[in-house]
Amino acid sequence: MPFVESDGIKLYVEEYGRGRNSIIFVHEFEADLRSWEAQVRHFSRAYHCVTFNARGYPPSDVPDDPAAYGWETSVRDIAAVMNGLSIPRVHLIGSSMGAYAALLFGLRHPGKARAIVAAGAGYGSPPADREVWLRKMPVFARALVGRGMDAMAEKMARHATRIQLKHKDPKGWREFVERLKQHSPWGMAHTMSQCQALRPSLHDFRDGFAHMTSPVLLAVGDEDVPCLQTNMMLKATIPGAGLWICPNTGHAINLEEPAAFNAEVERFLGAVERGTWPWTAPELDVRASRNSASMSQFGGMRL
Repeated sequence: MPFVESDGIKLYVEEYGRGRNSIIFVHEFEADLRSWEAQVRHFSRAYHCVTFNARGYPPSDVPDDPAAYGWETSVRDIAAVMNGLSIPRVHLIGSSMGAYAALLFGLRHPGKARAIVAAGAGYGSPPADREVWLRKMPVFARALVGRGMDAMAEKMARHATRIQLKHKDPKGWREFVERLKQHSPWGMAHTMSQCQALRPSLHDFRDGFAHMTSPVLLAVGDEDVPCLQTNMMLKATIPGAGLWICPNTGHAINLEEPAAFNAEVERFLGAVERGTWPWTAPELDVRASRNSASMSQFGGMRL
C-alpha cells in the first residue's frame, strides 16, 4: 500500500490521473477517502488527483496517544502529503473537517494553495453554538468507544444534516453507513476529542481570512443550518471567496449532489487557472450585515 509519513505517522494515499495540476481531497470526520469517488472519477481525467486517509482512519495509522491528533496536525498532514508526493502547489478540496484544515492550510501556507474548495465548513464555529459544541464533543467521543461503530453509525447517519442523503440516494446512504461502521472507534474518538472539540472557531481567524491570498469556493447546503452563518462570514471576509449554496441539501454536499458539486468546482478551478476568478476587497461590516439580512433568500446561488 502507498503511504507517506507525517511526524512518524503513516498516511494511506491514493493517486489517479496525470494532469498538469494536482488536486488533494481532504475528507470529513464521518468519512474517508472513499467519499471522494465521484469527484476523483470526474477530475482525474484532467488533473492529478490525490486522496488520503487522515490519521486515525485505517489503513492510515491509528496512534494510541491522543496528543498525536489535533487541527494543527491535520494542517501539517496536508503539507506532508504534498512533500511526500513532490507536489509544490495544489488545489485543495475539503469537506467539513477537511474544509477546516484546507482553509487553515491556506492561511499557514499561502504560496502552496493554488485554490481552495471548502464544502460544509464551519460546524461548531458560530459564536452562539460554541458552548453547546464544546460541551457535547467530549461526550460524543466517549460514546464512539463505549457503544462502538456499529451502534453509532446508524445514529450519526440519521442526523438532521445527514438524512438528506438517505432521501435522495438510499443506496449511497447505505454505503455511507457501512463504511462508517468500518472506522476505528478509537481513531474517531481521538479525532473528536483532540481536533473537533479543541479547534478554534473559524470566526477567530477572521483577521487572517481578510488577507487570504488563495481563491476560495465555499460550498454549503441550504439545509446544513449549523454551517450557514459561518459561510456567510467567510464570504464577507475572504477577498477571493465565492459562495455556492445548493438547494435542498445537507452536510455531505459532494455525496448528495455529485454532478452539481463537480460542475461548480470545475467552473471555479477553470476560472482560477484562466485568471478570471473575481477578487474584491472585503467590506466586513457592511457585507456581513447585508448577507445576514438576506440569507433566507438564497437558493442554489453563487455570490
